[in-house]
Amino acid sequence: MMHTKSESDITSLAPSSPSRSPKRPVYYVQSPSRDSHDGDKSSSMQATPNYNSPMESPSHPSFGRHSRNSSASRFSGIFRSSSGRKGRGKRNDKGWPECNVIMEEGKYDEFDDDKGFTRRFQALLALLSFVGLFTVFCLIIWGAGRPYKAKVTVKSLAVNNIYVAEGSDFTGFVTKMLTINGSLRINVYNPATFFGIHVSSTPISLIYSQITVATGQLKKYYQPRKSHRTVVVNVEGTKVPLYGAGSSLAASNTGAVQVPLTLEFKVKSRGNVVGKLVRTTHSVQVACSLVIDSTSAKPIKFKKDTCVYS
Repeated sequence: MMHTKSESDITSLAPSSPSRSPKRPVYYVQSPSRDSHDGDKSSSMQATPNYNSPMESPSHPSFGRHSRNSSASRFSGIFRSSSGRKGRGKRNDKGWPECNVIMEEGKYDEFDDDKGFTRRFQALLALLSFVGLFTVFCLIIWGAGRPYKAKVTVKSLAVNNIYVAEGSDFTGFVTKMLTINGSLRINVYNPATFFGIHVSSTPISLIYSQITVATGQLKKYYQPRKSHRTVVVNVEGTKVPLYGAGSSLAASNTGAVQVPLTLEFKVKSRGNVVGKLVRTTHSVQVACSLVIDSTSAKPIKFKKDTCVYS
């Protein structure tokens, strides 16, 4: 049988009953007794803890202790602390248990760096490939242009004036002097089929006993592909002292004189196959023997066996 507790009993029992928070103040609520059999409207007092906020009140089951315990028990397998105690791990500001976060190794920027390196490597490889192919192409063109060597042919030498006389050099030494003046005709042929050539020469010399008695110079010019060209070079020498070599020169009774000479020069040709990047150069050394007769006015024609081309 249930007995109705008086106000004094409730008052005496309230301090001894455990409270959830001993620091919080306690207040009392008076309500009708449910255990009364005589129908009297007796009053009973119940101790109710003071909650700081409505969220802590038991009337909010979703945010109360039971809801938190149920949530903690529901995820106890995941958020359990290393000591095995439930619900006593660290919690964040929102009341959720803290857990360790697995950090991914490396940085995503490394993938961008790899892509940039790959692009630079591909660009470098493409550049090297282009240079290699262009070099091979130039070598092929250069090799194809090497056989096209300019052909030089000495045609004739027309002597306009020649005489031997006594004279003295700049020191006053008396010796024989030789004066000669003439025109040399040279034919140049360019056999190249896909490029022209630039033609030049060393000084053209007429030599008597190792003494140069007359000189001339071929002017530089451009000659198109697959073409012939005949150039005329003036050679002359005035009062060239012969010294001891002139002792063998003697004029006849008629005043005629014959002078054995050697014609020497070198013709140079340069072909720009691919602009100035690929060039072919050739040279032809020419040496011809001739005898000039002062009584003959006809041009001296050179035969094939008269000159040596090397």
